[in-house]
Amino acid sequence: MKSYQRIIKDIPIPRVYKVKYNIPNEHLKDVENEVVKQLQKSGVLNRVKKGMNIAIAVGSRGVANQPLVCKTLIEQLKELGAKPFVIPAMGSHAGAEAAGQKRMLEALGFTEEYLGVPIKSSMETTEIGRTEKNNYPVHVDVYANNADATIILNRIKAHTSFVGPIQSGLAKMAVIGLGKQKGAEICHELGFATMSARIVEIAHVLFKKSNIIFGIGLIENGLHQTHSVHIVPVEKMEEEEPLLLEKANKLLARVPFKDLEVIVVDQIGKDISGTGLDPNVVGRYHTGFGSGGPNVTRISILDITDNSGRNANGIGISDFTTQRAYDKFDFEETYPNALTSGGAVSVKLPMVLPNDKNCIQAAIKTSFIWDKTKVRLVRIKDTVTLGEMEVSETLLDEINANPLLEIIEGPYNLIFDKDDNLF
Repeated sequence: MKSYQRIIKDIPIPRVYKVKYNIPNEHLKDVENEVVKQLQKSGVLNRVKKGMNIAIAVGSRGVANQPLVCKTLIEQLKELGAKPFVIPAMGSHAGAEAAGQKRMLEALGFTEEYLGVPIKSSMETTEIGRTEKNNYPVHVDVYANNADATIILNRIKAHTSFVGPIQSGLAKMAVIGLGKQKGAEICHELGFATMSARIVEIAHVLFKKSNIIFGIGLIENGLHQTHSVHIVPVEKMEEEEPLLLEKANKLLARVPFKDLEVIVVDQIGKDISGTGLDPNVVGRYHTGFGSGGPNVTRISILDITDNSGRNANGIGISDFTTQRAYDKFDFEETYPNALTSGGAVSVKLPMVLPNDKNCIQAAIKTSFIWDKTKVRLVRIKDTVTLGEMEVSETLLDEINANPLLEIIEGPYNLIFDKDDNLF
């Protein structure tokens, strides 16, 4: 046993209840039909002419039904005689390499076989103009710029790193996603405090000078289900997206407790959130911006998803992690994103412990409470899977006081295998 393991070996881990979080689950039962309905209702398909080459920009991770929405859009465009194709609009992700971005799309379900159209991936951009106020260059993916038209498809939600009237959504995907590494770097270079304002400034030029004709904004409920589909013509994006963000924020689910000593997160990954985990859900904001969620003393992250492609972005938000997660941390996959965004904190190394049990015990040991048996602890699978969680019995009064929380089982002890990892 290592010296630091001796320090924590007798730290008690509380018994837990399995709790169901009855998050409002209003969502679309037939996403495909709703997309067709909204496309036809909006009138934007009148902008599509026979023979047009149309780029469809996609690429955000962890968006429910996104490949299905994309495929449905493609079928509608083909019926009009257009020639659609898909491009990854993901800034500097996937090592800031064209092949890596195509592979990431495929891992998300955007395969050429499923979509029935080519995927064209490049990191090359064309500068189409400059902003009036700050002279920022405005970059657009070369394939999109050479097409006859471009359509943006993305989820609209609170961003994990900055606040403002424009956060994650259509404008950000246009400016940073279509801008590739150069566009991402321009937006991130001056930090997160004024990020939203820069996106708005660059998007203003982009929407006027590029060939974008409309966007499809998806809003999800707190259970990561598609709540609504919104078709936004390019000339209305600056006006309508802030309103859609307000709607999305009302549906956001967070860990439903005010004060916690420990949150245990089973897994993080780029397929879950751009930051690996959503700070809005766990209440810890690595850039210093954002608010809401629980006040938490310690966070332990136990693993990184296979679909993250060894990208450990977000691990630095935690205080402790496991050797298993550390072994998946690939600098080549992780650092380009952080260097472009300036988000150094999210890729810093937390304390690395041999196993899950030690990782949880270390968090409890350092949570600044005298009686460790009174620790207030919550365990979640990840920040998009909040329908069930494990909650320490010390939070029983808060569970009973919240009409959205329901005890399914417990209390019981967490079960570890022979290597002291959770089952």
